[in-house]
Amino acid sequence: MMLSFYPGPSKVYPQIATYMQDAYQSGLLSVNHRSGEAMEMVKETYRLLHEKLHIPEDYHVAFMSSATEGWEIIAQSITQKQSLHAYNGSFGQKWAEYTQKLGIEVTHRPFGLNEECRLTEDAEIICLTQNETSNGTQIRSSTLQRIREQTSGLIALDATSSIAGVEFDWTLGDIWFASVQKCFGLPAGLGIMIYSPRALKRAEEINERNHYNSLLFIHENAAKFQTHYTPNVLNIYLLKRVLEHVSVLADVAKHIENRAQMMIQFINQKTRWTTLADQALVQSDTVLAITGEKEKISQIKTTAKSHGIMLGNGYGNWKENTFRIANFPAITDNEFSILKHFITQN
Repeated sequence: MMLSFYPGPSKVYPQIATYMQDAYQSGLLSVNHRSGEAMEMVKETYRLLHEKLHIPEDYHVAFMSSATEGWEIIAQSITQKQSLHAYNGSFGQKWAEYTQKLGIEVTHRPFGLNEECRLTEDAEIICLTQNETSNGTQIRSSTLQRIREQTSGLIALDATSSIAGVEFDWTLGDIWFASVQKCFGLPAGLGIMIYSPRALKRAEEINERNHYNSLLFIHENAAKFQTHYTPNVLNIYLLKRVLEHVSVLADVAKHIENRAQMMIQFINQKTRWTTLADQALVQSDTVLAITGEKEKISQIKTTAKSHGIMLGNGYGNWKENTFRIANFPAITDNEFSILKHFITQN
């Protein structure tokens, strides 16, 4: 079997095979999604998300189709006129550009790859990419704390590659969202939005109900442990089962952080490669971007594949001069040992 270090969709937990069989045998996949059985499953999954990820009791959880749907929901339902987008990579820029297409007045605040995100201006809503998958950087809690103190607006965070792998102070943001095909170790096809009482109040003030995925419609269904559209029942079931077996986030996050530091040190000191981000403050714990010459990047990816190892392609501005390594919880330490040995030889 191929060892996958692709940064999403990435490796799923090995227990998924058993869980999928259990889902089929339980009959749950054939029940009405508004039935008592389905609602009880959603209710328990919400409870486990709060418990295992330490989400505050007054923060709400709802399901979406994907993280990028979160861009649309935020623009439609939580933004009245304008939003400020600070970004240093492709996904943050795409979020800003897509929001602009939806008719929102967008203020762009790009910053450098190895720079800390610094904002001194206020806005109706500030949109940040907490973990920028394209270049292996992140916005750490200390930076978020400073931004929180300097703005009265809502803060929305795309944490697609970090939720369930990095521990957050959730109160530093009002809207957090992710997909499950990364740190949750699940197949693609399900998104999660976590939102504060402030965010819900803003949605109620705007009262936007023109879309099927308007936040108020989503919230009204989530409050009944239902979904606004026929959901990915299998993935919700798999999410519930994964949450039942994983450790609490504090333990998972510490392991991921330690492994990231080990890999960054190994890459920069023991190999011919270097990490794209070279400042510890901004280096991601969950996605490492490794840089080198274009021809050598292409060669190592091809060689890795022939050895049964799938490395992530570069992305955006760094498409041709980087490869990426996912550091997600489903990937084992033994697999990283195999990867280290391979990189040492190449």
